[in-house]
Amino acid sequence: MSTKYTTNVKWGKESIEIQLDPSAGVAGLKSELQARTGVPMERMKIMPKSKGLWKGVLKDNFDLSTMKLSGIKPPIQILMMGSATLPVEPVKKTVFLEDLPPEEAAKMVEPSGLVNLGNTCYLNSVTQCLRVIPHLRDSLKSYSPSAANNSGGNQQQAQIHALLLKSLLGTFDTLDRSPAAISPNNLVMATKMAFPQMAQTGPQGQPMQQDAEEFYSSLIGAAANELRGDNVIRAAFHGEKCGADELNGAVNVIDAVFGLKMEETLTCDELSTAAAGDEKDAMETDGNALVEPSVTTYDLHRKLVCNIQGGSDASSQVNVTHLAEGIQLSLTGKVEKYSDALGRNAQWTRSQKIARLPPYLVVQFGRFYWKATPDSQDHAGVKCKVMKPVGFQGTLDVYEFCSDSVKKVLKVARDKIAAEEEDRVAKKLRGEDDDDKKEEGKLEEAMETEKTGDEDEDAALQAALAMSMQPETEPQPPVGPGLPADFRGLYELFAVVTHKGRDADGGHYMGWVKADNSDSRKAITGDNDDKKREKIGDTDEDNDDWFVFDDDEVSPCKTEDILKLKGGGDWHMSYLNFYRAKK
Repeated sequence: MSTKYTTNVKWGKESIEIQLDPSAGVAGLKSELQARTGVPMERMKIMPKSKGLWKGVLKDNFDLSTMKLSGIKPPIQILMMGSATLPVEPVKKTVFLEDLPPEEAAKMVEPSGLVNLGNTCYLNSVTQCLRVIPHLRDSLKSYSPSAANNSGGNQQQAQIHALLLKSLLGTFDTLDRSPAAISPNNLVMATKMAFPQMAQTGPQGQPMQQDAEEFYSSLIGAAANELRGDNVIRAAFHGEKCGADELNGAVNVIDAVFGLKMEETLTCDELSTAAAGDEKDAMETDGNALVEPSVTTYDLHRKLVCNIQGGSDASSQVNVTHLAEGIQLSLTGKVEKYSDALGRNAQWTRSQKIARLPPYLVVQFGRFYWKATPDSQDHAGVKCKVMKPVGFQGTLDVYEFCSDSVKKVLKVARDKIAAEEEDRVAKKLRGEDDDDKKEEGKLEEAMETEKTGDEDEDAALQAALAMSMQPETEPQPPVGPGLPADFRGLYELFAVVTHKGRDADGGHYMGWVKADNSDSRKAITGDNDDKKREKIGDTDEDNDDWFVFDDDEVSPCKTEDILKLKGGGDWHMSYLNFYRAKK
């Protein structure tokens, strides 16, 4: 059997991937391109872009087997010229919904919901958001309780956690196969066994409402105890880079997928005052005030927090109106700590930076807080909800929250994109065409004047090589597992858990998830990612398709509806935002 080589054919603005079979000859190559593009074989002009191929325009009598294709870096790059005049066979055959099996038909309609089994909307909303995270699902599929490094030797707890994870995976799989809403009985029962506080009932025996964030944190905490080991982590990342350098201390799937390594620095605020001449507190050595060194430690977090600071009333120090402001506020603060230089407790400034980024990022809005009630009869206090609006966009830039070492890596890709954008704008202002049009014009001109001599063939070859790829930049150290080499620190919003109501211990939770644009769905609907995307008003924000999961009721919505979930009224407001690294 002859060896085939992956080949990328540049034809105008299109790129076509084929499997080049040298034994089929030039006729076989042209025949496949004719079927894919509609360009007649006699009108094709094929030229090389990769080094080590033929020279100039490919002749019909050229023997492709004489080339050492195995030594060429894949994919092989070639260029084709010619106008399409023949009908093109459809790449994908039309498939009718009625002809599909039930499990495949379930993927073609709106996703399935989850039945509310009595104040279980907190569980339903979080489950729908976690369902679309492939790294988590793949790790659950490869999870083996008997081989797991389980919960600190507590066998009973490990068995309950294993039951919880198996129930979660089973719920995911059943949702995939069912076109109608399903009842998450096993998951609810396993949740109440694993976390007894979520089995609380009211005076009439009815299940009490629980906190969606508490459920999410408890669930991934249990998963972190169970999903350990290199095999499970490798299964989660499917060949993506997840070595020791990328993991940077993460020993389980949860910390690798959701974990942020935080660099915390503490600096003493009072030393400058003491050094300035406070005789009581200053400690001097050889006439110089003793300096307290800053203290740097590292910790692992599984989410960021948007600190809303209790509202926008007069008692608030900061009026937070945007997600980025709240995150920055949560990463800084004041603590009281003993100072060796001063010999007493002093005020220190706490500053946190991200030292390792995850492929998935969860942000919690600090909507709920505990308010003391010293004047009440029981002095028990009350749980309150912050209703003020806090805006967010479909993309979150974490660059300013990162440590200097991570910023240095991200800056390389950010500067490259900025330079390309400046160059594009400058060319547009000068009225110049883009590179593709210019190079295509050169090639068209070269082909019109082509002759059979070697001199003309060499000219055509030079024109084709001018379109070759730019040299690769020096690779940068990894900033996290599963992240692309040119990652810029941008995260895309893909799921949201919202809470509606003024009562922190009541209300209603719903899940909002970005629509699945899989190939199977396009085969039915005819959707095409290449078409111009709809924008929100005059902004650059894509108005993509989403689904809102109100337990068993599922409805379509748009990105513009998601951005309205900022709060400020009795409507649903964002509580947990789920982001994924933007490729």
